[in-house]
Amino acid sequence: FVLTGQSRQMKFSSAEELLNWPTKAVTIMGMSGVGKTTLANLLRRDDWFHYSVDYRIGTRYMGEHIVDNFKREAMKNPFLRELLKTDSIYISSNISFDNLDPLSTYLGKPGNPDKGGIPFAEYKRRQAQHRQAEISALADVPHFMAKSRDIYTYDHFICDSGGSLCEVVDADNPSDPVLSALADTTLLLYIRGTEEHSTALVERFRGMPKPMYYQPEFLEQTWDSFKQQHGIARDDDVDPDEFIVWGFERLLHHRIPLYEQIAENHGYVVEMHEIPQIRDDKDFLDLLTRAIA
Repeated sequence: FVLTGQSRQMKFSSAEELLNWPTKAVTIMGMSGVGKTTLANLLRRDDWFHYSVDYRIGTRYMGEHIVDNFKREAMKNPFLRELLKTDSIYISSNISFDNLDPLSTYLGKPGNPDKGGIPFAEYKRRQAQHRQAEISALADVPHFMAKSRDIYTYDHFICDSGGSLCEVVDADNPSDPVLSALADTTLLLYIRGTEEHSTALVERFRGMPKPMYYQPEFLEQTWDSFKQQHGIARDDDVDPDEFIVWGFERLLHHRIPLYEQIAENHGYVVEMHEIPQIRDDKDFLDLLTRAIA
């Protein structure tokens, strides 16, 4: 079913090809809050294997970093320090599909340490770890597709990608190895948000800021711009939450054209408002056939 053109990889030339595909595999992508995980959880109830990229990152590829950070903080407490040194207590991350806080907490926020910030150099180091972890987790998709069928006997597979997928690939390159591998094994489906959704995301983030992943060059530009516009000379004088909120809105606008380009080169597009109408996998397949048509 794979069709390759000069500027576009398409999985199907018609909706009938999708319906005749006996073991369906879809990668859903898009901004935070468009409904990726909600959709994947719904399909899991209809016998689709749910592969969460963020969960894979937080367990397989970042798990040791996360737990080591917990231990580093625990060692600052004299009581816990002695228990840790004598192996009297065990510390682990209780990350889940619906609770990725341990991963977010590890990424941290750069700036004033008195306000919960970490040095900018350390922040960049953790960002680089996340980048490699996300690429590795995406590269694991074919492996988990095989496991889902060979071990767990699932017919269909849904890859719930993270909101930063567009940051770890070359969206302008139709031959990007990660995107090409995903497009060769799954149908790539971009859930497009709205301007109202972007505004709501910013307001929600303002009330509860959390760490995010940035492309290295974009992070450097955003960090320098924030300090210049706020008249800040020293990294330690940056308010971590102010920077994260300020950068988040710019990050949203940075990601939208990247996702549009990925969909143009590799996949299909549906609108965010269509997702709440999906009740089961039949509705989902109807959505896909409309996108292909």
